[in-house]
Amino acid sequence: MKKVKIGVIGIGHLGKIHAKLFTEIENCKLIGIYDKDFETAKKVGAELKITPYSNIEEILDDIDAVDVAATTSAHYELVKKAFSKNKHAFVEKPITTQIWEAEELVKTADEKNLILQVGHIERFNPALVSLEKYQLNPLFIQTDRLAQFNPRGTDVAVVLDLMIHDIDIILSLVKSEVKNVSASGIAVVSDTIDIANARIEFENGAVANVTASRISQKKMRKMRMFQRDAYISLDFTTGASEVFRLVEPDDMPNSPFLAFGEMGIGDKKRTVIYEQPEMKEVNALKMELESFIESVANDRQPLVSGKDGLKALKIAELIIHKIEESIKTCEKYF
Repeated sequence: MKKVKIGVIGIGHLGKIHAKLFTEIENCKLIGIYDKDFETAKKVGAELKITPYSNIEEILDDIDAVDVAATTSAHYELVKKAFSKNKHAFVEKPITTQIWEAEELVKTADEKNLILQVGHIERFNPALVSLEKYQLNPLFIQTDRLAQFNPRGTDVAVVLDLMIHDIDIILSLVKSEVKNVSASGIAVVSDTIDIANARIEFENGAVANVTASRISQKKMRKMRMFQRDAYISLDFTTGASEVFRLVEPDDMPNSPFLAFGEMGIGDKKRTVIYEQPEMKEVNALKMELESFIESVANDRQPLVSGKDGLKALKIAELIIHKIEESIKTCEKYF
């Protein structure tokens, strides 16, 4: 198989990690790296023994696909430039800062038959990957994504920085259109929203209660899902998941489980069982980048497409709008 020629644009903290991982992926070849600060590109290039480019046009001419790990505000112009040269693109989340920008990129990718993947890395988290064998149809979802304060990322609201991970997962799990969104939040230590809570209601009756904060004492990344006959807990920090479910006597799993007695009336009794799915030993970021390379090589849609990134951005922006409205209302009383 011909190796996909890849280039990384934006060699900050994350871009450097991306570049290193691409050197470890078999079916691709890292051609070079580019950063608007050429000295940074030269330094990282020397460390990884990879060619640093001083001209973005030149690196785009030499590759099949690009990894855009620059700041969010630069995503639109960089991906647009790559598409103008018919290059596939992986872009970090959120896809862009403005909805119209994302809509244009998605439309261009469709028209030109180009792969556009968005870096919602939690789709590749072992906790979620380990649930592949289960039928997931959640009706209530509770998420808590809490982080200690880090100045990096505060140029955008916590909704776009952290909460958007959970928004993307929720939209991928609930097969229904969003009916209503309510939200509240506040800026505490930065000029943008630092803590936020949102309630997302879907047409099929499903509800998601989503909380994100970047001013917590300790880190937490958990999701709890309730559906008919099952409760599922995911810990995105440890990569572990737990499943409690009701099963018929003839449907007992072959894998290890614990039984907690029976429930039901008369002859229609079911057993409450507890399972801890086998945790996959995967590097989520590497798996994400491998998925992109495979999509390019095999001309197939990625797990997290540009359309997925656009959907998540639309809900994130709606949440921010609701929070801003809430803040204005509160200010009237103070």
